[in-house]
Amino acid sequence: MTTTDATLIDRARAILGEAPVVDGHNDLLWEARLRAGYDFDRLDIALPRPELMTDVDRVRAGCLGGQFWSVYVPSDLPGDTAVTATLEQIDGYHELLRRYPEVFERARTADDVVRITGAGRVASMIGVEGGQSIGASLGALRMLARLGAGYMTLTHNHNNAWADSANDEPVHGGLTRFGEEVVREMNRLGVLVDLSHVSPDTMRHAIGVSDAPVIFSHSNARGVCDHRRNVPDDVLETVGRTSGVVMVTFVSPFLTEENAAYWREAEPEMDRLEAEHKDDLPAIAAGIEAYRAEHPEPEVTPAHVADHIDHIRDAAGVDHIGIGGDLDGTFAAARGLDDVSGYPNLAAELLSRGYSEEAVAKISQGNILRAMRESEAVANRLQAERGPSLARIADLDAQS
Repeated sequence: MTTTDATLIDRARAILGEAPVVDGHNDLLWEARLRAGYDFDRLDIALPRPELMTDVDRVRAGCLGGQFWSVYVPSDLPGDTAVTATLEQIDGYHELLRRYPEVFERARTADDVVRITGAGRVASMIGVEGGQSIGASLGALRMLARLGAGYMTLTHNHNNAWADSANDEPVHGGLTRFGEEVVREMNRLGVLVDLSHVSPDTMRHAIGVSDAPVIFSHSNARGVCDHRRNVPDDVLETVGRTSGVVMVTFVSPFLTEENAAYWREAEPEMDRLEAEHKDDLPAIAAGIEAYRAEHPEPEVTPAHVADHIDHIRDAAGVDHIGIGGDLDGTFAAARGLDDVSGYPNLAAELLSRGYSEEAVAKISQGNILRAMRESEAVANRLQAERGPSLARIADLDAQS
């Protein structure tokens, strides 16, 4: 199929009109931090923003109904600096909502999402991308939950003091005892446990500890593309048995072996650009485009994303798939899915493969809403059974 097939696109738009996409991960806030210090007068997304993957017109064109906005900060920041930077990111989230109240509205629960999307606005939630953001403090975790954290990714690209990352050499064998306590406290607070970015052992360990369904906010299937950021088949099967959700992402190197190899070869140039230009995103982007002009990138399309959806369906079931584009968090996304207007292209691809309208609606929002409701029910039960954990990493991991 080509996603220009008018009949399929029209059907896709009709489905997403009734079940608007709830996306697991968007990094607009980091872009806003570096480009404009969260000043949406300088970076007004009510205007066309070709330098971004997200603006209001494309949000509406893409049938986006709910968004977990990442409050990412680098995982190599010292603990106190990471906590402060995360609070600044959350402040940026509130500025986004204040600046565009007719477009975005704060949401915390599944019922909030349904109500807000029904009113024609984008239900806006917070995704904390990495355990560095709590600085090994359960008190800090509780404060982030009070500020509206909907999920926390246990690690980003570096190990932290209590969990192993997929992008680092493992040192904990998954979670430490304190890491297990973090998961239990997240369950009590109703903060979804997000396992994108973590090592396979951390995935397995966290699923075993968690009473609530886990999510992968932006990851694909390792059985299709053997990238360390993707989810192994045995974990997919466990996700299916434990009511979790894998939210497929549009990041090119996570989609095909050819593209993963391309970006591995490009790593030295990417490292050079980041070292030379630091946080100057326009300069880094210009350098990447110059590299691509000299070294053409293998093309990836919605069909490649659908290949991962097929694989996850076969391993875990159609009830355990969502969408987490990672838009504005990557320089390399699938053609036709490289900004927030593209979701109907993926829905049309799924329809062309025989997915029912009900299945497409589950993938667009139904499955993540179910996981949110189950997490909320677990939190209500646990809060009735016990108070906050006062555990400290120095006590639990002293013998590790």
